Amino acid sequence: MERRQAGTVKELYRYPLKSMLGERLDQFDATRDGVIGDRAWALIDESDGRVMSAKKFRAMLELRAVYDRPPTAESTVPPKIIFPDGGSLLSDDPSAAAVLSQRLNRKLKLASVQPAQKARAGIDPATIFTGVGVSRIFPNLDETTMPPEFKLKRGTFFDSATVHVITTGTIAHMRTLIGADALIDARRFRPNIVVETPPEARGFVEDGWLNGRLEVGENLRIVSMEPALRCVMTTHPQEDLPRDPRVLRAAADHHRATLGVFASISYPGTVRVGDPVWLVV
Repeated sequence: MERRQAGTVKELYRYPLKSMLGERLDQFDATRDGVIGDRAWALIDESDGRVMSAKKFRAMLELRAVYDRPPTAESTVPPKIIFPDGGSLLSDDPSAAAVLSQRLNRKLKLASVQPAQKARAGIDPATIFTGVGVSRIFPNLDETTMPPEFKLKRGTFFDSATVHVITTGTIAHMRTLIGADALIDARRFRPNIVVETPPEARGFVEDGWLNGRLEVGENLRIVSMEPALRCVMTTHPQEDLPRDPRVLRAAADHHRATLGVFASISYPGTVRVGDPVWLVV
């Protein structure tokens, strides 16, 4: 087997409440269940029992969730939800569900992740692949036959994988495909780890990782890497990033609508910005 340095850790992110903006961190701890505290909470639409997702409710990206104190693998910590005007409340505040229900115009409840839960998140088939179309992603489906929900990874609020990694090389390549005016950075893709890759690493860099594993920081091992399917989330406005449908169209035109990798963690560890990232193939 060959072991070579693929890059260094540039940015680390954690998203305490699914589909809200999250935290940029200097370091985090991860177990086989994922980054500790990542997507540990969610909003549930009481009309249908589905987990709320910014795939369908993009106003969720106007809200940010952060931890006032570090979560642990053994305990659930209620995150603080921050509103655009700077106001905030804790997720376990008795008024939280009512305040968020009014803001998002749905009857909502807040839930923390539970072992072995079987959750489903809602989507709108008419908009989930805006500008690309369902049938281009899933040839056997269209906007009328695609289900209005999808299963989340059992016992989690993750869409499909425990951890998500993307490289600066791939992000830079997307910028060249869309145009110099494109405001493309990692926040559009909601990764946990952004790897700074060398200038010679061009194109869709993670394609060269799929048959290997990553060794990151203190002992963390990332395995079972698969191309990460993209959707309308990448086009939504957030913070200083405007709405840009070109992001999803470029991913579909040039890379089967995938960018970065979804993966599993085979060995836990601590990761810090600046840590080397090694690829073993």
